[in-house]
Amino acid sequence: MEGVISSTFSLLSPFPLINHTAKYSSLHISPSRFRNILAKRCNFNTRATGEEDEGYLIDAPVSVGDGFSFSGGKYSDAPSLSDEWFKQGKIVKAHPVLGTGEKAKDPIFGLTMGVGSQASSDVFRWFSVESGRTGKHLVILIHGFPSQAYSYRKVIPILAVDYHVVAFDWLGFGFSDKPQPKYGFDYTLNEYVDSLDSLLSEFVAGNVSLVVQGYFAPVVVKYVYSHQENVKNLILVNPPLTDKHAKLPSTLSSFSNFLLGEIFSQDPLRASDKPLTNCGPYAMKEEDAMVYRRPYLTSGSSGFALTALSRSMKKELKAYVEETRRILSSQTWMVNTTICWGRRDRWLSYDGVQDFCNLSNHKLVELPMAGHHAQEDCGEELGGIIAGLLRNKRT
Repeated sequence: MEGVISSTFSLLSPFPLINHTAKYSSLHISPSRFRNILAKRCNFNTRATGEEDEGYLIDAPVSVGDGFSFSGGKYSDAPSLSDEWFKQGKIVKAHPVLGTGEKAKDPIFGLTMGVGSQASSDVFRWFSVESGRTGKHLVILIHGFPSQAYSYRKVIPILAVDYHVVAFDWLGFGFSDKPQPKYGFDYTLNEYVDSLDSLLSEFVAGNVSLVVQGYFAPVVVKYVYSHQENVKNLILVNPPLTDKHAKLPSTLSSFSNFLLGEIFSQDPLRASDKPLTNCGPYAMKEEDAMVYRRPYLTSGSSGFALTALSRSMKKELKAYVEETRRILSSQTWMVNTTICWGRRDRWLSYDGVQDFCNLSNHKLVELPMAGHHAQEDCGEELGGIIAGLLRNKRT
C-alpha cells in the first residue's frame, strides 16, 4: 500500500499537500499516517515542534492556533486577528486579467481547480488597508516577498497621524487574488511592475511617497523610474542591491524546487512562519502567525503563487538587481531616495550597502536591532524614521 501511495503521489505533485490527505481518505489512511509515509519516502526530517534546527515538520497536529485545520482548511468561529485585519480593509479592482477566461485546471488530469486558484472575470481584486485622512500626502506601504500588508500594522498608526496611508497585498498574497499560474497571471517580475502601475493609478492623484521592503524593491524601482514625476519619496527597506543579493536565500529558493517546492509551499509552517522568523531576530507571536498562515490553510492557491513567484525570482532577480543599481545611480534619477537597513538581516549581507549609498548619493539609515523584515522587528522605530524622512524631504 505504501508503494502505491508513493508512486501515485509523484504524479500528483501539482496538487496541494492538504488535498493529498483528503484524496486518500477512501483508503482509510489517516492524514498523520500519510504524512509519515511521505516523510519516509522523501527522506524528510520530522522532528518534534520546538527543536531549533532545519527539520521540516510534516506530521503536525490536526489544528493549531485559532482552530485552523491542516487537513481541512477550517477555522473556528472565535475572533481572530486575521478577521479583525480583514475588516479594516477593502477590495480594490485593478489590472486586467490577461488570460483566456478558461477555468484554471491542474496540468496532469485537467481537473478544474478550486475557487481560490481562479482568476477574476475582468480585473484582479487587491486587498488594501487605508488609514489617516484623504487629502493629506499619500504614503503607500509595499510588503516584501513573502509577506502581507499586515507586516506594516505597527507602522500604519504612526504615519496615519500626518499622512494618508495605504498598505496592500500583492497578487498572490494575503487577501488579494491568487490565480493559478498560466490562467491570467504568471507571477513574472514584469507582470508585477505592470500590475503595480495599474493599482497605483487607482490611488495616486498627485505626488506620492512609496515605502517598499525586501525583494519587491527592484520591481518598485523599475516602476518608479517611469513615473518619477508622480513619486516624491522612495524609501527602500533592506532591498537587494549588490551582486551577493541577486541570489535568493535557500529558504525562498526551496519553493522553486521541483516537487519539494510544491510540497513546502503548501505547508503554512514552511511557507509563512519560516520565511518570517529565520531572516532576522523576529520572534513571532502565535496570534500573528495565524494571520500569515491563514491563506495557506484555507486554499492551495497561496502555495501555487509562492512557488510560481519563487521560480520567477530565481530566474529574473539578478537582472532586476543589476537594473536597480543602474537606475539608482543614474543622473536621470530625480526621486528622493533613502535606504533603511536592518543590520541583523540574515538573508542580505550589509557588505557593500554603505559603499553603494555613498557612490549613488542616497541617504542610509541603519536599524541595529532589525532584521530583513524591519517592520516586524522594529515597527514603531521604522514608522518614526519614515515619518521623519517624509517631514524633512516633502515640500
